Amino acid sequence: MSRARRRTVKALVVLGSVLAFLSVFAIWVERQALNTDDWVDTSDQLIQNATIREAVGEYLVDQLYANVDVERELEDILPGEIKQLAGPVSGGLRQVAGEGADQILKTSTAQGLWRDANRAAHEQLLAVLESDKEAVSTDNGEVTLNLASLVTNLAEQVGIGANLAKKLPSDAGQVTILRSDQLKTAQDVTVGIKGLALVLSLLTLVAFGLAIYLSREGRWVTVLFCGVGLVAAGFAVIVAREVVGGIVVNALVVNESAKPAAESTWSIATSLMISIATTVIVFGVLFGVAAWLASPTGTARSTRHSLAPVLREHAAYIYTGLAIVVCIYFLSAPTQNLRSFLTTLAIAGLAALGIRELRRQTADEFPDAQLSDSLGRTRERVVTAVKSANLGERAAKLRLPEMRRSGAPDTTQAGDDPDARLGQLERLGTMHEKGILSDEEFAAEKARVLRGDRASD
Repeated sequence: MSRARRRTVKALVVLGSVLAFLSVFAIWVERQALNTDDWVDTSDQLIQNATIREAVGEYLVDQLYANVDVERELEDILPGEIKQLAGPVSGGLRQVAGEGADQILKTSTAQGLWRDANRAAHEQLLAVLESDKEAVSTDNGEVTLNLASLVTNLAEQVGIGANLAKKLPSDAGQVTILRSDQLKTAQDVTVGIKGLALVLSLLTLVAFGLAIYLSREGRWVTVLFCGVGLVAAGFAVIVAREVVGGIVVNALVVNESAKPAAESTWSIATSLMISIATTVIVFGVLFGVAAWLASPTGTARSTRHSLAPVLREHAAYIYTGLAIVVCIYFLSAPTQNLRSFLTTLAIAGLAALGIRELRRQTADEFPDAQLSDSLGRTRERVVTAVKSANLGERAAKLRLPEMRRSGAPDTTQAGDDPDARLGQLERLGTMHEKGILSDEEFAAEKARVLRGDRASD
């Protein structure tokens, strides 16, 4: 390649790696913020965390006592002169409610209410972000997480919730997610995120594909560096998540006591990001495997020799298998949308081109390779290994009594045994006839055996 083309290839690999890094964040935002099922799954993980559950329990107790006159409620419940104890009982009941909130939130009823509230809030959010005319207006509406049902459930569990649902004000347990003056901006950001995730994913694959195409000779090196770029992008995302998490928590949370819950929330909310980054790393490893298979190393060449007849004679089955794998991968993906479809299609295209190039390379290198040759070499290696192991074991058993009688160490070498030399010469002849050893290699090995030298490593 010319110097300009080499520089272009390097620039495309670097560009693709940067785009892969940015794609992970874009896909994470798209799935985490704009997919209701993913958000509900995340919210379920949040309530399972002890630190977050404790913070939610404290919030529910505060909402209960801020919106309901618990002392008056107890006066209505307690009989006769015991009504005078409503004040002390109310204080004690608050402590009991605070201590028992964690246990209450562990129940299936409370967690079901939590999931329902999160699903309703997210569906409301999506309806607004996608400009659904029947949803809350951006002029006078707000998107809220309604936890009033959890406040009522908590009151019922501690014994003061007989008619509490009717007495709760409309804003009790309401967590504002977006205000009306923020919704228009959020709608614009949503449109940008959806387009960005798709564009970045496709541009990543286009940059790598163009770099591989322009490489011509030595393409396996470019494929290898594309894999390295993907692996580096995935690990960079993992590092960035830790760094950004610390900045976000410190910037948004002033109360030190709330930071553990905020850190747990960030960790759980970004677990999907780690999953996406891991997928990118896996694809990078697959690029590395493809680069090794096309490389000039001895093991890769031997593997290509074995694959040559399969690639030549059964190409239709290989491409059909690729299509089946791609379909399974797409159908098993967490989301099936346009971005997933086009990204999967682009990856399948790169894989198909890789198979075509491998077929061309093996056809040039081993045009006469037969499947029986590969099977024969494998069988020969297995038989040779088994015979060598058996001969070594038998020789050790035969020499052991003699060594014990004489007290001398065993210094006999295989090369001193005429039968062993004959067996080695026969194996060398067979390997030479099958084309495993060239004429020069056969002559050198034959001379070594006749001299009685040990085989070199």
